[in-house]
Amino acid sequence: MLHSGVGCDKSHQDRSYGIANPGYVPAAAGAPAMFAPPASASQGPSAPPASMFDNMPGYEGTVAGGGGGYLPPPMPAYPAPQPTPGPEQPHWNIPSISEDTAREAFILFASSKCCYSSAPAKDGVITGMDAFNTYRYRLETFTESRSTEWSHEPYNGQPVDAYAQSPPGPWDIPAQAPSYFMDSKQTIKVPYTSSMKGCHVCVGMGRKPCKDCAGAGNKVCWVCNGSGYRHGEDRCHHCNGRGRENCSHCQGQGSKQCDTCRGKQQLLVYINLTVKWTNHSEDYVVEQSSGLQLDSLSKVSGKELFRDSQYMVYPVMGFPDPQVVNASQRLVNEHQGRYSQSSRILQQRQTIELIPVTKVTYTWKGKSHLYFVYGNEFKVDADNYPATCCCTVM
Repeated sequence: MLHSGVGCDKSHQDRSYGIANPGYVPAAAGAPAMFAPPASASQGPSAPPASMFDNMPGYEGTVAGGGGGYLPPPMPAYPAPQPTPGPEQPHWNIPSISEDTAREAFILFASSKCCYSSAPAKDGVITGMDAFNTYRYRLETFTESRSTEWSHEPYNGQPVDAYAQSPPGPWDIPAQAPSYFMDSKQTIKVPYTSSMKGCHVCVGMGRKPCKDCAGAGNKVCWVCNGSGYRHGEDRCHHCNGRGRENCSHCQGQGSKQCDTCRGKQQLLVYINLTVKWTNHSEDYVVEQSSGLQLDSLSKVSGKELFRDSQYMVYPVMGFPDPQVVNASQRLVNEHQGRYSQSSRILQQRQTIELIPVTKVTYTWKGKSHLYFVYGNEFKVDADNYPATCCCTVM
Protein backbone atom coordinates (compact mmCIF):
# COMPACT_ATOMS: atom_id res chain seq x y z
CA MET A 1 0.00 0.00 0.00
CA LEU A 2 2.76 2.37 0.84
CA HIS A 3 4.57 1.92 -2.48
CA SER A 4 1.29 2.24 -4.32
CA GLY A 5 0.64 5.54 -2.54
CA VAL A 6 4.04 6.84 -3.54
CA GLY A 7 3.40 5.95 -7.14
CA CYS A 8 0.11 7.85 -7.10
CA ASP A 9 1.94 11.07 -6.01
CA LYS A 10 4.62 10.90 -8.71
CA SER A 11 3.27 14.01 -10.44
CA HIS A 12 3.71 15.96 -7.22
CA GLN A 13 7.20 14.62 -6.66
CA ASP A 14 8.35 16.07 -9.96
CA ARG A 15 7.35 19.53 -8.74
CA SER A 16 10.33 21.84 -8.24
CA TYR A 17 11.09 22.70 -4.61
CA GLY A 18 13.74 25.36 -4.40
CA ILE A 19 14.21 26.77 -7.87
CA ALA A 20 17.76 28.04 -7.48
CA ASN A 21 19.11 25.41 -5.12
CA PRO A 22 16.71 22.60 -4.17
CA GLY A 23 19.21 21.23 -1.68
CA TYR A 24 17.15 18.35 -0.41
CA VAL A 25 17.02 14.58 -0.55
CA PRO A 26 13.44 13.25 -0.99
CA ALA A 27 11.96 11.60 2.06
CA ALA A 28 12.30 7.84 2.13
CA ALA A 29 9.41 5.75 3.33
CA GLY A 30 8.86 6.60 6.95
CA ALA A 31 12.09 8.61 7.22
CA PRO A 32 12.43 12.39 7.62
CA ALA A 33 13.61 14.47 4.68
CA MET A 34 17.33 15.23 4.79
CA PHE A 35 18.77 18.56 3.71
CA ALA A 36 21.96 18.88 1.71
CA PRO A 37 23.44 22.24 2.74
CA PRO A 38 24.15 24.63 -0.12
CA ALA A 39 27.64 25.64 -1.04
CA SER A 40 28.75 28.63 1.02
CA ALA A 41 28.18 31.87 -0.79
CA SER A 42 29.98 35.11 -0.07
CA GLN A 43 27.72 37.47 1.84
CA GLY A 44 29.87 40.48 1.05
CA PRO A 45 31.42 42.84 3.61
CA SER A 46 29.05 44.73 5.89
CA ALA A 47 31.07 47.95 5.63
CA PRO A 48 32.43 49.45 2.40
CA PRO A 49 36.15 48.74 1.87
CA ALA A 50 38.52 51.69 1.92
CA SER A 51 39.42 51.04 -1.73
CA MET A 52 35.85 51.90 -2.66
CA PHE A 53 36.45 55.60 -1.97
CA ASP A 54 38.52 57.86 -4.18
CA ASN A 55 41.11 60.25 -2.79
CA MET A 56 39.48 63.65 -3.15
CA PRO A 57 41.62 66.76 -2.57
CA GLY A 58 40.38 68.68 0.44
CA TYR A 59 38.43 65.68 1.76
CA GLU A 60 41.25 63.32 2.76
CA GLY A 61 39.84 62.73 6.26
CA THR A 62 36.34 61.84 5.08
CA VAL A 63 35.17 58.35 6.07
CA ALA A 64 31.99 56.33 5.66
CA GLY A 65 29.49 56.74 8.48
CA GLY A 66 30.50 60.29 9.38
CA GLY A 67 33.29 59.42 11.81
CA GLY A 68 35.54 62.24 10.66
CA GLY A 69 34.04 64.82 13.04
CA TYR A 70 33.20 68.45 12.37
CA LEU A 71 35.42 70.52 10.12
CA PRO A 72 36.90 73.69 11.63
CA PRO A 73 35.90 76.82 9.73
CA PRO A 74 38.60 78.64 7.75
CA MET A 75 40.12 81.84 9.02
CA PRO A 76 38.09 84.87 7.93
CA ALA A 77 39.52 86.77 4.98
CA TYR A 78 38.70 90.07 6.64
CA PRO A 79 38.64 91.18 10.30
CA ALA A 80 35.49 90.15 12.12
CA PRO A 81 33.35 92.99 13.48
CA GLN A 82 34.11 93.74 17.10
CA PRO A 83 31.33 93.50 19.67
CA THR A 84 30.09 96.77 21.12
CA PRO A 85 28.91 97.27 24.70
CA GLY A 86 25.16 97.42 25.13
CA PRO A 87 23.50 100.44 26.76
CA GLU A 88 23.39 100.56 30.53
CA GLN A 89 20.00 99.70 31.95
CA PRO A 90 18.22 101.34 34.87
CA HIS A 91 17.26 99.21 37.85
CA TRP A 92 13.84 97.99 36.88
CA ASN A 93 11.56 96.40 39.42
CA ILE A 94 8.14 94.79 39.41
CA PRO A 95 5.71 95.70 42.18
CA SER A 96 4.31 92.87 44.27
CA ILE A 97 1.11 91.32 42.98
CA SER A 98 -2.14 92.24 44.68
CA GLU A 99 -3.89 90.03 47.24
CA ASP A 100 -6.76 89.43 44.81
CA THR A 101 -4.35 88.24 42.11
CA ALA A 102 -2.64 85.90 44.57
CA ARG A 103 -5.97 84.42 45.69
CA GLU A 104 -7.27 83.97 42.13
CA ALA A 105 -4.09 82.18 41.11
CA PHE A 106 -4.39 79.92 44.19
CA ILE A 107 -8.04 79.04 43.45
CA LEU A 108 -7.18 78.25 39.83
CA PHE A 109 -4.32 76.04 41.01
CA ALA A 110 -6.55 74.09 43.42
CA SER A 111 -9.30 73.61 40.83
CA SER A 112 -6.77 72.07 38.40
CA LYS A 113 -6.00 69.27 40.88
CA CYS A 114 -8.57 66.47 41.01
CA CYS A 115 -7.69 65.56 44.61
CA TYR A 116 -7.51 69.09 46.03
CA SER A 117 -10.37 70.74 47.91
CA SER A 118 -10.85 74.39 46.98
CA ALA A 119 -11.68 75.35 50.58
CA PRO A 120 -8.15 76.46 51.63
CA ALA A 121 -7.78 78.57 48.48
CA LYS A 122 -11.20 80.22 48.86
CA ASP A 123 -11.52 80.48 52.65
CA GLY A 124 -7.88 80.85 53.75
CA VAL A 125 -6.91 84.23 55.23
CA ILE A 126 -3.81 85.78 53.65
CA THR A 127 -1.55 87.10 56.42
CA GLY A 128 1.58 88.08 54.47
CA MET A 129 2.97 88.63 50.97
CA ASP A 130 6.72 88.98 50.38
CA ALA A 131 8.34 89.72 47.00
CA PHE A 132 11.47 87.78 46.03
CA ASN A 133 11.81 88.95 42.45
CA THR A 134 14.89 87.54 40.72
CA TYR A 135 16.85 87.93 37.49
CA ARG A 136 17.42 85.40 34.72
CA TYR A 137 20.29 85.97 32.30
CA ARG A 138 20.25 84.01 29.04
CA LEU A 139 22.97 83.76 26.39
CA GLU A 140 22.27 82.21 22.98
CA THR A 141 25.00 81.42 20.47
CA PHE A 142 23.83 80.49 16.97
CA THR A 143 26.41 78.42 15.09
CA GLU A 144 26.95 76.68 11.76
CA SER A 145 28.95 73.45 11.67
CA ARG A 146 29.91 71.25 8.73
CA SER A 147 30.87 67.58 8.46
CA THR A 148 31.41 65.18 5.56
CA GLU A 149 30.98 61.45 5.00
CA TRP A 150 31.15 59.03 2.11
CA SER A 151 27.70 57.87 1.01
CA HIS A 152 26.28 55.65 -1.68
CA GLU A 153 23.02 54.87 -3.44
CA PRO A 154 21.91 52.45 -6.19
CA TYR A 155 23.25 53.50 -9.57
CA ASN A 156 20.43 54.45 -11.92
CA GLY A 157 22.33 56.40 -14.54
CA GLN A 158 23.12 59.43 -12.38
CA PRO A 159 25.93 61.72 -13.60
CA VAL A 160 29.45 60.58 -12.70
CA ASP A 161 31.67 63.64 -12.24
CA ALA A 162 34.61 62.55 -10.07
CA TYR A 163 37.91 64.12 -11.23
CA ALA A 164 36.14 66.24 -13.85
CA GLN A 165 37.57 69.08 -11.80
CA SER A 166 38.60 69.68 -8.20
CA PRO A 167 35.66 69.64 -5.78
CA PRO A 168 34.89 72.86 -3.86
CA GLY A 169 36.02 73.00 -0.26
CA PRO A 170 33.48 72.03 2.43
CA TRP A 171 33.14 75.65 3.59
CA ASP A 172 32.95 76.99 -0.01
CA ILE A 173 29.70 75.20 -0.83
CA PRO A 174 26.70 77.55 -0.48
CA ALA A 175 23.90 76.51 1.90
CA GLN A 176 20.54 78.12 2.68
CA ALA A 177 20.75 79.23 6.32
CA PRO A 178 17.54 79.44 8.39
CA SER A 179 16.47 82.42 10.48
CA TYR A 180 18.79 83.24 13.37
CA PHE A 181 18.46 81.06 16.49
CA MET A 182 16.45 78.36 14.68
CA ASP A 183 17.90 74.82 14.58
CA SER A 184 18.10 73.32 11.12
CA LYS A 185 19.99 70.78 9.02
CA GLN A 186 20.81 70.44 5.33
CA THR A 187 22.54 67.63 3.42
CA ILE A 188 24.33 68.51 0.16
CA LYS A 189 26.01 66.19 -2.34
CA VAL A 190 29.52 67.55 -2.90
CA PRO A 191 30.06 68.30 -6.61
CA TYR A 192 32.76 66.41 -8.52
CA THR A 193 33.00 63.51 -6.05
CA SER A 194 30.55 61.02 -7.64
CA SER A 195 31.87 57.76 -9.11
CA MET A 196 30.41 54.37 -10.00
CA LYS A 197 31.53 51.27 -8.06
CA GLY A 198 30.48 47.66 -7.85
CA CYS A 199 28.22 46.87 -4.90
CA HIS A 200 30.36 45.65 -1.99
CA VAL A 201 27.48 43.88 -0.24
CA CYS A 202 26.42 41.49 -3.02
CA VAL A 203 29.84 41.60 -4.77
CA GLY A 204 28.18 42.99 -7.89
CA MET A 205 25.68 40.13 -8.21
CA GLY A 206 22.56 42.15 -7.49
CA ARG A 207 21.23 39.36 -5.24
CA LYS A 208 22.14 37.83 -1.89
CA PRO A 209 21.52 34.33 -0.47
CA CYS A 210 18.26 34.19 1.46
CA LYS A 211 18.94 34.14 5.19
CA ASP A 212 15.68 32.37 6.06
CA CYS A 213 16.47 29.22 4.06
CA ALA A 214 20.29 29.59 3.98
CA GLY A 215 20.15 29.88 0.20
CA ALA A 216 18.46 26.49 -0.31
CA GLY A 217 15.13 27.84 -1.55
CA ASN A 218 13.22 25.42 0.69
CA LYS A 219 12.76 24.66 4.36
CA VAL A 220 11.59 21.77 6.54
CA CYS A 221 7.81 21.47 6.36
CA TRP A 222 6.36 22.89 9.57
CA VAL A 223 3.30 20.60 9.41
CA CYS A 224 5.03 17.21 9.29
CA ASN A 225 8.38 18.41 10.66
CA GLY A 226 10.18 16.97 7.63
CA SER A 227 8.84 13.39 7.81
CA GLY A 228 6.50 13.65 4.84
CA TYR A 229 3.70 12.05 6.88
CA ARG A 230 1.25 13.37 9.44
CA HIS A 231 -0.28 10.34 11.20
CA GLY A 232 0.95 6.86 10.48
CA GLU A 233 0.84 6.37 6.72
CA ASP A 234 -1.14 9.57 5.97
CA ARG A 235 0.96 11.58 3.54
CA CYS A 236 1.39 15.28 4.46
CA HIS A 237 -0.79 17.32 2.11
CA HIS A 238 1.02 20.58 2.94
CA CYS A 239 4.29 19.47 1.33
CA ASN A 240 2.87 16.61 -0.75
CA GLY A 241 5.06 14.17 1.15
CA ARG A 242 8.29 15.95 0.27
CA GLY A 243 9.12 16.86 3.86
CA ARG A 244 10.15 20.31 2.65
CA GLU A 245 8.36 23.37 1.31
CA ASN A 246 9.37 26.37 -0.76
CA CYS A 247 10.77 29.29 1.26
CA SER A 248 8.12 31.99 1.38
CA HIS A 249 10.68 34.77 1.85
CA CYS A 250 12.51 34.17 -1.45
CA GLN A 251 9.68 32.33 -3.28
CA GLY A 252 11.91 29.27 -3.62
CA GLN A 253 14.70 31.09 -5.44
CA GLY A 254 17.28 30.76 -2.68
CA SER A 255 18.28 34.40 -3.04
CA LYS A 256 16.78 37.84 -2.64
CA GLN A 257 17.40 41.20 -4.23
CA CYS A 258 20.30 43.06 -2.63
CA ASP A 259 18.90 45.83 -0.41
CA THR A 260 21.99 48.01 -0.87
CA CYS A 261 22.07 48.26 -4.67
CA ARG A 262 18.43 47.15 -5.16
CA GLY A 263 19.50 44.67 -7.78
CA LYS A 264 21.41 47.25 -9.86
CA GLN A 265 24.81 45.65 -9.10
CA GLN A 266 26.45 49.10 -9.16
CA LEU A 267 26.54 51.96 -6.65
CA LEU A 268 26.97 55.70 -7.07
CA VAL A 269 29.58 56.66 -4.45
CA TYR A 270 29.93 60.32 -3.42
CA ILE A 271 30.68 62.65 -0.51
CA ASN A 272 27.79 64.12 1.45
CA LEU A 273 28.18 67.45 3.25
CA THR A 274 26.00 67.91 6.33
CA VAL A 275 25.42 71.50 7.45
CA LYS A 276 23.91 71.97 10.92
CA TRP A 277 22.66 75.20 12.42
CA THR A 278 22.37 74.99 16.20
CA ASN A 279 21.19 77.46 18.82
CA HIS A 280 23.17 76.90 22.01
CA SER A 281 21.22 78.44 24.91
CA GLU A 282 22.36 78.72 28.51
CA ASP A 283 20.62 80.36 31.49
CA TYR A 284 21.76 81.75 34.80
CA VAL A 285 19.17 82.52 37.49
CA VAL A 286 20.19 84.63 40.47
CA GLU A 287 19.67 82.76 43.73
CA GLN A 288 16.77 84.01 45.82
CA SER A 289 16.03 83.13 49.45
CA SER A 290 12.28 82.55 49.13
CA GLY A 291 12.48 78.76 49.29
CA LEU A 292 11.11 78.22 45.78
CA GLN A 293 13.17 75.75 43.74
CA LEU A 294 15.06 77.34 40.84
CA ASP A 295 13.90 74.55 38.52
CA SER A 296 10.36 75.90 38.77
CA LEU A 297 11.44 79.19 37.20
CA SER A 298 12.51 77.49 33.95
CA LYS A 299 8.83 76.94 33.12
CA VAL A 300 7.77 80.61 33.27
CA SER A 301 8.60 83.91 31.60
CA GLY A 302 9.42 87.27 33.12
CA LYS A 303 9.59 90.93 32.17
CA GLU A 304 12.39 91.48 29.66
CA LEU A 305 14.66 94.27 30.88
CA PHE A 306 17.55 93.99 28.43
CA ARG A 307 18.18 92.54 24.96
CA ASP A 308 21.37 92.66 22.90
CA SER A 309 21.85 90.78 19.61
CA GLN A 310 24.87 91.05 17.33
CA TYR A 311 27.54 88.94 15.63
CA MET A 312 29.48 88.66 18.91
CA VAL A 313 28.03 90.21 22.05
CA TYR A 314 29.99 92.08 24.68
CA PRO A 315 29.48 91.07 28.34
CA VAL A 316 26.81 93.06 30.16
CA MET A 317 28.13 96.18 31.86
CA GLY A 318 26.58 98.50 34.43
CA PHE A 319 23.77 96.18 35.53
CA PRO A 320 22.88 96.73 39.20
CA ASP A 321 23.13 93.07 40.22
CA PRO A 322 26.81 91.99 40.16
CA GLN A 323 25.85 88.30 39.89
CA VAL A 324 24.30 88.97 36.47
CA VAL A 325 27.40 90.88 35.36
CA ASN A 326 29.68 88.02 36.47
CA ALA A 327 27.47 85.39 34.81
CA SER A 328 27.48 87.34 31.54
CA GLN A 329 31.27 87.66 31.59
CA ARG A 330 31.73 83.94 32.24
CA LEU A 331 29.19 82.64 29.71
CA VAL A 332 30.26 85.00 26.89
CA ASN A 333 33.89 83.91 27.27
CA GLU A 334 32.92 80.21 27.48
CA HIS A 335 30.66 80.29 24.43
CA GLN A 336 33.07 82.19 22.22
CA GLY A 337 35.91 79.86 23.18
CA ARG A 338 33.88 76.64 22.98
CA TYR A 339 31.97 77.10 19.73
CA SER A 340 34.50 78.96 17.59
CA GLN A 341 36.82 75.93 17.44
CA SER A 342 34.60 73.50 15.49
CA SER A 343 31.90 75.80 14.10
CA ARG A 344 31.27 79.27 12.79
CA ILE A 345 29.46 81.68 15.12
CA LEU A 346 26.80 83.52 13.13
CA GLN A 347 25.01 85.50 15.83
CA GLN A 348 24.75 85.87 19.60
CA ARG A 349 21.91 87.17 21.74
CA GLN A 350 21.72 87.94 25.45
CA THR A 351 18.68 88.87 27.49
CA ILE A 352 17.89 89.73 31.11
CA GLU A 353 14.45 89.01 32.55
CA LEU A 354 13.01 90.02 35.90
CA ILE A 355 10.92 87.11 37.15
CA PRO A 356 8.29 87.98 39.78
CA VAL A 357 8.23 85.64 42.78
CA THR A 358 5.78 86.24 45.63
CA LYS A 359 5.72 84.20 48.82
CA VAL A 360 2.18 84.15 50.26
CA THR A 361 1.45 83.18 53.87
CA TYR A 362 -2.12 82.29 54.87
CA THR A 363 -4.03 80.62 57.69
CA TRP A 364 -6.72 77.96 57.38
CA LYS A 365 -8.43 76.17 60.25
CA GLY A 366 -6.09 77.84 62.72
CA LYS A 367 -2.87 76.68 61.05
CA SER A 368 -0.38 78.69 58.99
CA HIS A 369 0.55 77.65 55.44
CA LEU A 370 2.32 79.16 52.45
CA TYR A 371 2.48 79.03 48.67
CA PHE A 372 4.36 80.79 45.88
CA VAL A 373 3.06 82.74 42.89
CA TYR A 374 5.70 83.26 40.21
CA GLY A 375 6.25 84.27 36.59
CA ASN A 376 4.14 86.34 34.24
CA GLU A 377 1.82 83.33 34.07
CA PHE A 378 1.09 83.51 37.84
CA LYS A 379 1.98 79.86 38.34
CA VAL A 380 1.52 78.47 41.86
CA ASP A 381 3.72 76.14 43.88
CA ALA A 382 2.10 74.66 47.00
CA ASP A 383 3.83 71.46 48.05
CA ASN A 384 2.01 71.12 51.38
CA TYR A 385 -1.54 71.88 50.36
CA PRO A 386 -3.63 71.24 53.52
CA ALA A 387 -6.74 69.63 51.96
CA THR A 388 -6.02 66.68 49.69
CA CYS A 389 -7.64 63.28 49.30
CA CYS A 390 -6.61 59.96 47.81
CA CYS A 391 -8.45 59.25 44.56
CA THR A 392 -8.73 55.84 42.99
CA VAL A 393 -9.34 55.59 39.27
CA MET A 394 -11.63 52.64 38.53
